[in-house]
Amino acid sequence: MEIELIKCHGSGNDFLLIDEISNNYSFTEVQRAELAKTLCNREKELGADGILYVMKSDKADGRMRVFNTDGSEASMCGNGLRCVARYVCELLEKDEALIETMKADLLVKKEQDVYEGIPTYLVEISPVSFKLEDLPLHLNQDTLLNEKIPSLSEQLIFTALAVPNPHLVSIVEKQDVESTIQKELSEFVNGPNELFPDGVNVSFVKPLKKGHIYVRTFERGVGFTNACGTAMSASTLVTCLSGLNDFEQSVEVYNNGGKVRCIVHKLNEETFKIDLIGNATYVYSTLVDVDPDNPTTFTCGMKNEYLDENVLYSKLQEDVKQFLQVNM
Repeated sequence: MEIELIKCHGSGNDFLLIDEISNNYSFTEVQRAELAKTLCNREKELGADGILYVMKSDKADGRMRVFNTDGSEASMCGNGLRCVARYVCELLEKDEALIETMKADLLVKKEQDVYEGIPTYLVEISPVSFKLEDLPLHLNQDTLLNEKIPSLSEQLIFTALAVPNPHLVSIVEKQDVESTIQKELSEFVNGPNELFPDGVNVSFVKPLKKGHIYVRTFERGVGFTNACGTAMSASTLVTCLSGLNDFEQSVEVYNNGGKVRCIVHKLNEETFKIDLIGNATYVYSTLVDVDPDNPTTFTCGMKNEYLDENVLYSKLQEDVKQFLQVNM
C-alpha cells in the first residue's frame, strides 16, 4: 500500500501527517498503532514523535487522531494540532476551521507570523481540569495546586492538571533543569507506579522574565521532546495562577525546538482556555510503500523538501538559542 505523508513540526515536535480526507485510506486501530511504532522509529528512514491522522468529521471541518511512537493514542496534541490546522485550512482554502479531537471540537485559525515568513496558526487548548480524577492522579485529595508530592520530591512543588492530556508541572530553577531529576522522576511516573496509573507528561518551567518562560517536557509515550504544545499551554496557565505572568496577556514560551506564544483566558474562577500560537512547518512530503498488516519494513520514495520553510525556522531557532544563552 502506498501512503502519501508530510513530515511536519510544531516547535520542533515532529510528526508524520497522513491525509484520510482526500485519500481513500482505511486503517484498523491495530494498524494505526503499528504504523506509528514503525514509521516513527528514529532508527529507520523517517522518524517522528508521532503520526497525525487527518480524517473526515461529521461535525467539524476535520478530525485529528494522534498516535505516539509507542503506539498509544494521545487525547490531544497542541503542536500537532497546529500542523493539522494548517493542512485543513489550506485544503479547504479557509483561514479558520473547527477540528474534532478526542475530548473537544477546537477552533483553529491562521495567525500573524510568530516569526517573519513562518506559517503560524492559533489553536484552542481546552477543556482544562484540575480534578485529579481526570488525569488520573491517585492522592487523598481532589486537586494539587503548588504542593509537594513527598514520594516524588522533598524539594519540588507541583501542580497537576488535564488540558485534556494529563500534566504535572513544576516551576524550577536553572540547576533543576540541568540536573537528572526530571528524567528520573518522569521515568518513575511513566512506569509501574501507584500515583499515575496511566502515566503523565512532566514539565519543568524556568521563569525568565515577565512574559517569558522556558519549558522542557518529558512526554508520556514519547520521552523528552523538543516541545509539547499542551505542556507549554499548561505551564503558562500555572505561571499565571502563580502570579508570575498575567491572564489575557501573551507569554513567550521557549523550548528546545524553538518558541510559541500562549495567552491564558480566565473565563471564570474555575474555567480557563488557552490560545497556543506558533509555527506549522512542513519539512518534506513523500510516498511510503508499506503493508499496514505487517509494517516492520517499508520503502520511502523521493522526499520533496520545503527548503525555504526550514531555512526560516532555523533562523528562529538561532534567535531562541541566543536569547536563552543570555536569559537562562
